[in-house]
Amino acid sequence: MAGKRDLYRSYGQKLMSLFVRLMFTGERHSLTDLSRSMDCSKQTIIRLMNDIRMAYGVEVEESTEGNRKYYRIRRKANALPASPITEQELRTLQMCRDFTEHLLGKPLYEEATRALLKSRSLLPEGDKVFACHFTAFRSGTINYTSRDQVIHLLVEAMNKKVICRLAYRALGGKSVKAFYIKPLKLFSYRDTVYLHAQLARTPGKSYRSPKFDPLLTVHRIETVELTDRNFTPPENFDFEKIFNRSFGIMKDENFTADVEFTGWAASYVAERTWSSDQEIKKTGNNSILLSFSAASETELIAWVLSFGVEARLIKPAWLVKEMKANILNLAKRYGAVK
Repeated sequence: MAGKRDLYRSYGQKLMSLFVRLMFTGERHSLTDLSRSMDCSKQTIIRLMNDIRMAYGVEVEESTEGNRKYYRIRRKANALPASPITEQELRTLQMCRDFTEHLLGKPLYEEATRALLKSRSLLPEGDKVFACHFTAFRSGTINYTSRDQVIHLLVEAMNKKVICRLAYRALGGKSVKAFYIKPLKLFSYRDTVYLHAQLARTPGKSYRSPKFDPLLTVHRIETVELTDRNFTPPENFDFEKIFNRSFGIMKDENFTADVEFTGWAASYVAERTWSSDQEIKKTGNNSILLSFSAASETELIAWVLSFGVEARLIKPAWLVKEMKANILNLAKRYGAVK
């Protein structure tokens, strides 16, 4: 059919699509309807049915009513219940895939696409769902294509609760260091994928627990090896309480910060959540005071400076002093002062 986008160009795609449709709906489908919806001849559908029996080892039931022939795969009593996906659910999954494409890398993005294609085959008009309505801005992002195996192994280790041996290159590091970790959570922060983990004992060496758990960027992990050593996750482990209770991803001792914002920055900051305990007070017609918990001096200074003259750190006093030193050094670098 000219002009129609053929979703089933290859015989293999037709085979997979037909199997998924029969397997996950558990309903009868007429030969005529299958031929029409898949845009192929009835003879092709019959060949596909025979190949499904051979390739997947399932029993495809045939029945006839009048002049119409029907096919179905009867689900076993202990099989998972059919749960047909809706077009809205599929569109939401597509949106999640497209918004995170830059974090997935090519192999994982293709895996997500294949999963969507299989789900789409359950819809009578699934081709409409894949219109390109969503995308992500990718300036300054990291290419995770070469890290798909690393991510798969980390997920496997978390599922099995086994210790991993990592080869890791720190920021600015010239050499790769190897150490053992207990992987706890993969998460994204400002278009970067991180691994929250606990250090594990290196065989044959003494071990002392660090004050803070290591925070590892996934794109700097060179290799992951799963060991045969299991671990027990921390009791009452709560990622949200650890990372979302205060400003900053690099965790140190918590402190309270007050920052004054004016102009456009006041509106921008007031629209967002920066810390779970934040308080915003209006201090003028176009100014606010943000009070919140922070745990990273470096990140807070960089963040305040990013707003230019529309932001001013009020407290803590010791960090204000450090901020002034940073601004002075910046002014010297640009030749504003000598």
